[in-house]
Amino acid sequence: MSEGKVFTELKLGRFTLRNRLGVAPMTRMSSLADSIPRKDVLELLVRRAQHDAAIVYTEALVTDYESAQGYPRQARLLTQRQIDAWRPVVRAIQEAGAVAMMQMFHCGRIAWPEVNPAGRTIAPSALASTRPNRFTGQPYPVPDAMGLFDIKHVIQGFVETAKGALAAGFDGIEIHGAHGYLISEFLSAYSNHRTDGYGGPVNRRYRFAHEVIQAVRAVVSRDRLLTFRISNWSAADPDVSLFETAKEWQAIIRWLAQDGLDAISVSTQGYAQPAFGTEQRLAQLTREATALPILICGGIHDQATAEDALADADVALSAKSILLNPDWVEDVRQGKSLQPRMPEESLVAYTDTPLP
Repeated sequence: MSEGKVFTELKLGRFTLRNRLGVAPMTRMSSLADSIPRKDVLELLVRRAQHDAAIVYTEALVTDYESAQGYPRQARLLTQRQIDAWRPVVRAIQEAGAVAMMQMFHCGRIAWPEVNPAGRTIAPSALASTRPNRFTGQPYPVPDAMGLFDIKHVIQGFVETAKGALAAGFDGIEIHGAHGYLISEFLSAYSNHRTDGYGGPVNRRYRFAHEVIQAVRAVVSRDRLLTFRISNWSAADPDVSLFETAKEWQAIIRWLAQDGLDAISVSTQGYAQPAFGTEQRLAQLTREATALPILICGGIHDQATAEDALADADVALSAKSILLNPDWVEDVRQGKSLQPRMPEESLVAYTDTPLP
């Protein structure tokens, strides 16, 4: 039998989570046509809800038909056909007792121009990632530095995608500001070398994220959830610290907490790792800066790691473990001996092979 925090309820906005375990948002590249995920991918989300996940995130959806797409076969939520495809999935997740969340993002400089409808890559600054594309082995191109028109246009893509999610019936929306994608690129001095009002000191680098959040919150009523995901690592540059100090990280967390969010989702490469040369975990540093609920992800694979992660957070999200094991929540409940999943195991998510 389980003990501790994992299988207690949590009040999140107007919703009550039945436990503290959820399905993390992931990149799936599963759309065969019309930017709609395959049927088996959608059904996987429903099964995880039916198997007691308390909160279920979609794969990350790109926010426009222009520059947002970074990988092949990514999904969107911008047309009636896409809304109609998601609506029964959302309803089934909710009927199974879980909260249904849509995550949206713009890939920014981590993009293949060949798969982008606009045929261009955009970013805060004309700086390419230092590592090659892990799928093609080729260098990422130097992106176009975004002008003010680009900035306003991209923000509108987040707004329109949020409207699509509301029309599909989602309980909440997450703005993906992590992993070195566009919003993360603005936040980090590593990728943002601008000298205008969107670059330089950390308060100006936060401006783009703030404008996205405010524009989305304006169309998302308070009876729906709005969350924001943040990380200190990048998908393309995993060894780089995106923020320079704990002080800088906490400044951003405090601004996020003032921007009308319902929760902050912290993505790590290992939830227990000390951050910024301190002896504190990233969730601990985050908790010092906000009283908002914190979702944590990274290295949570069994009951012991879930309980340990929840010492500093409110919800533990699983990616690889729950992706590959439909019974993961029950296995955690039973205290089964579960091994961490290796990254190569999850590569099946980028194929056409259906998952259990």
